[in-house]
Amino acid sequence: MDQNATIAQEEIFGPVLAVLNYDSEDEAVAIANNSQYGLHGSVFSGDDGHAVAVARRIRTGSVDINGAGAGFYSPLGGFKKSGIGREAAIEGFDAYVEMKSIGLPAAYAETFA
Repeated sequence: MDQNATIAQEEIFGPVLAVLNYDSEDEAVAIANNSQYGLHGSVFSGDDGHAVAVARRIRTGSVDINGAGAGFYSPLGGFKKSGIGREAAIEGFDAYVEMKSIGLPAAYAETFA
């Protein structure tokens, strides 16, 4: 699939899956960031720390790591045309701040305690 195709560029809601091939991690991040939108993303990896490093490079308002969501009390919102500002959490009051939430698997999160 061409990374500039409509399905790869727009926020399409519903049971839809777009699959794009890439040759390197840098290319995968570039493809993920090659959109006018940035609501949500996911990173899957056997190395949680590496997944977090990749998640930090993706321009979306939230990123799940290995299926772990950011949590109910995390701010919600996107980057770019997906919105300015956040809903929920204290960050909901900061209408012009771009915050990022990264969902961490519990075992990895415990390493920060």
